[in-house]
Amino acid sequence: MATVALRERRAAVEARLTTDRDLLRAYLGQDRRFAAYALADLDDREFSRTRWGVAVEGGAVVAVALEYAGTTPQPLFVMGRNDGISAVLRDVIRPRVAYVAAKTENLPAVAAHYRLSAGAPMVRMWVDHERFRPYPAAVERLLPSDIGQLNKLYQLGFASWLPSAAIVEGVYYGIRVGGRLVAAAGTHVISPSARIGVVGNVLTHTDYRGRGFAKAVTSAVTADLLRFCDLVVLNVRADNPPALQAYRRLGYVEYGTFEERLIHRLGSPLPDLLAPIRRFITRREP
Repeated sequence: MATVALRERRAAVEARLTTDRDLLRAYLGQDRRFAAYALADLDDREFSRTRWGVAVEGGAVVAVALEYAGTTPQPLFVMGRNDGISAVLRDVIRPRVAYVAAKTENLPAVAAHYRLSAGAPMVRMWVDHERFRPYPAAVERLLPSDIGQLNKLYQLGFASWLPSAAIVEGVYYGIRVGGRLVAAAGTHVISPSARIGVVGNVLTHTDYRGRGFAKAVTSAVTADLLRFCDLVVLNVRADNPPALQAYRRLGYVEYGTFEERLIHRLGSPLPDLLAPIRRFITRREP
């Protein structure tokens, strides 16, 4: 009887593509701290680069999957009920390779269709005006003309070189020692409409770690974002206690853990040749 009931429930869940931003915004808004990236991707500047799938049961959305366009592996975000996520990944959102962000309890739905790489859990942290505790330091707002030094600090190769538009469209702060950029922090996405900012790309040169530089530049970016955002979030590897503690001192609160995994479609002939990209992504502080 239980098997029959499960089959009936699966049959009742319909997966389809959608471009209805109001529908997506209403569903994602139920968990703004986890869905911060996805909510920002509903803005005009990002929406054209995305594909959205929803699972609907009885007229209500029960799961969402977001596929972001770009070079492989493209980002993939899933949220909601496991049977709904599985239906969307089975029927409408089907990348061969992706870098998925999902709550731990949703991994079985992803694993039904993908082979998952190993990876440390991530911690989502958040802060607002009331909780933020700034860290005064000598930092400077980076300009588009600083993009060369920023890429040198990040040690990016040509294939992943950040364009100057990243600074124009985002918020970046840095610290220089002897004229050399030795620490920086910036943003992944900003949504003026959702009033959400996502801090990222925090890095200190190995020769200058342990001096509070990462905390200083993160504080500067956060303060700037809170001028027009109600919520600022960032991600930290769960196995990075120094970074977690630094962000706590700025007032960031741990919301929960989730997973970021490289995934390959089951049955796909594409081998895992993306280890260098994975190493670059995971070595960042947040």
